[in-house]
Amino acid sequence: MSLTPLSVSAGSVATRRFFLVGYLPTYAGIWFLLALVWAGAPGEGLDPSRAWRTMTRLGAGEIMLTALAVILTAVVTAPLQLSLVRLLEGSWPRWLGVGLGVRWQRVRKRRMAEAALLPQDEEPTPAAVQRAGAADARLRRCFPAADHLLRPTALGNVLTAMEDTAGRMYGMDAVVAWPRLYPVLGAAARAVVDDRRDNLDTSARLTVMGFVVAVASAVLLMRSGWWALLALLPLLVSLVAYAGAVRAALAYAEAVHMAFDLHRFDLLRALRLPGPSDMEAETKANEALCDLWRQGIATSLAYEHRDQDGEATGTTARQHG
Repeated sequence: MSLTPLSVSAGSVATRRFFLVGYLPTYAGIWFLLALVWAGAPGEGLDPSRAWRTMTRLGAGEIMLTALAVILTAVVTAPLQLSLVRLLEGSWPRWLGVGLGVRWQRVRKRRMAEAALLPQDEEPTPAAVQRAGAADARLRRCFPAADHLLRPTALGNVLTAMEDTAGRMYGMDAVVAWPRLYPVLGAAARAVVDDRRDNLDTSARLTVMGFVVAVASAVLLMRSGWWALLALLPLLVSLVAYAGAVRAALAYAEAVHMAFDLHRFDLLRALRLPGPSDMEAETKANEALCDLWRQGIATSLAYEHRDQDGEATGTTARQHG
């Protein structure tokens, strides 16, 4: 089989992700700050026409240097993407108000749980049942079941709920199973997962970039009178992007659940393990595997080897741990 199509496909996916997640938010932020500087910031008055004249008179070399600066900034900050998402999840020092954020999220969870209850004093109507069912579905998607897992932000709770529930009905711990399941996903499932993860990461990067640019703009415009209100524009972008990140996280969580539903047996085949006979056997086997991956707990595994035609040639018991 030729590897060329796979290489081209992987390269195009990586290029698209870099453009959306790294380059585009960085490009927008740097050019906004440059426009303020070209307009006269920091200073007492801004002249937007001056900024426009400066941009239209840029030479090829200046444009190339600016593009290079944007690309370098995007490349250097790319390894920080996971840290940015963790920051938006609520991985802050306690003195920044983690406890206060968790208490607010507990209030939100309680209100959503109350909306999921059916009225006790009268016969529920079909509409009431439907509303309660929808509220219960939102509750399970937006919050982890256990209160001790609550995070101080909405984004953190959506992603924690995903980690807590994805694959759980099959006995899998998503945190340890996902790095092993993802490589065996089919092309269609991986495309859905990657697309939704890219949307999440793009929104997260825009959120952080918008906030950083808003702070930098406020500093540049401190002596510019009413022009200081321009700092609200990147702040508004940050707020809208965060709302988009929460919705993107919900879509990403749905894709991860789908991946466990459809491809968990592909993981067993990749591990050379036989398929379970029923749901109970599957749950016990998956729990043993996750214990092995998470804690190194010894377990007895019966491998199933296959010949070139894909037919099982027998099983061999092995002890791991």
